[in-house]
Amino acid sequence: MIHFRSFRNTDPPLLAAIWQSQSPQPGLRQPVSVDLLEQLVLAKPYFHYPGLILACEDRHPIGFIHAGFGPNDEETALQTDYGVICLLMVRPDCPQAEVAEGLLRQAERYLTDRGAKVLYGGGVWPLCPFYLGLYGGSKLPGVLLSDSLAQQLYPTHGYREVDRTLVFQCTVDLFRPPVHRGMIQVRRSMRVKSFMDPRPRSWWEACLMANFSQMLFHLVPKEGGQPVAWAMLRDLEPEGTSTLRAVGLLELEVSPPYRGQGMATFLISEIFRYLQSLGVEMVETQTMARNHAAVNLYQKLGFVETNQGIVFRKDHPSVECIHSAK
Repeated sequence: MIHFRSFRNTDPPLLAAIWQSQSPQPGLRQPVSVDLLEQLVLAKPYFHYPGLILACEDRHPIGFIHAGFGPNDEETALQTDYGVICLLMVRPDCPQAEVAEGLLRQAERYLTDRGAKVLYGGGVWPLCPFYLGLYGGSKLPGVLLSDSLAQQLYPTHGYREVDRTLVFQCTVDLFRPPVHRGMIQVRRSMRVKSFMDPRPRSWWEACLMANFSQMLFHLVPKEGGQPVAWAMLRDLEPEGTSTLRAVGLLELEVSPPYRGQGMATFLISEIFRYLQSLGVEMVETQTMARNHAAVNLYQKLGFVETNQGIVFRKDHPSVECIHSAK
């Protein structure tokens, strides 16, 4: 008989065993260790025992689901209006659909009992409290297409697709920066400044990124002034385990007055030049499918789409009018 219970202090090895039972799939880190689970999940300051729920058969854990919350608008504390089911895993040698349905009901009850008016299936910024570095790649992409159990579960339980994430990768050695008159003009007027491990901009960012080395790049006028474009990258491996072979491009922004002038292309080209000098082999980035400008830019620069993620949403039935998530 299957029963459900909250996380206990003795559970990390059991969670790791469930994780290691999963078939290899893109975006899922394998093998996972107890130390990594402790570092990237259980040590978060907002980790709440009842939000991590295990399914057991004859006292043996066979699956788990983890639910949590995102930050308030100021990113200074949790805000419970929006709940997110961060991850679902079930051993392949048990009735997966039955176990997954039971876990989903438990997670939904946990979230709504604490005030959630909207439920999300799959973490995506800023609703991404856990599993960065273990699932999805450079960021949390929702539910990866390769995550077949969750992909089948959410649509059959009232969740609808509200967004889609595209995952791109580019091999550093194969990157060839475009050479044309516009790039020459940008190079004459702009320079790139880099900053290692910049100060977190909020409590939420500090919680999510504390275990990863980061690099911030500013594109600034040579005569001085504010940045006209900037990019944030992180090492894809947690500190202490990394050889800096792969990095994730987390943010790429161009100030509105400078858009359409090749600033993003030049900045990325200079970043790749710097990464090549460090021996970095691969860059991954993610963007929403509706962000056509970013998709076109990455494709033009030689990035290749490697996966997709779907963000699922379900409105709590007792709420008549709900604002869209951030």
